[in-house]
Amino acid sequence: MKRLAVFLLVSLSVLTLSACNTVQGMGKDIEKAGEAISNAGKK
Repeated sequence: MKRLAVFLLVSLSVLTLSACNTVQGMGKDIEKAGEAISNAGKK
């Protein structure tokens, strides 16, 4: 289970960082990634 969580976190980080155009955009992307991880943890 931990490996899956780490894999998802790394994957989201890579996708987030590759999609960022500005510092503000990066903040929004990181916030969304955090929300996705929180939601995955609740399931």
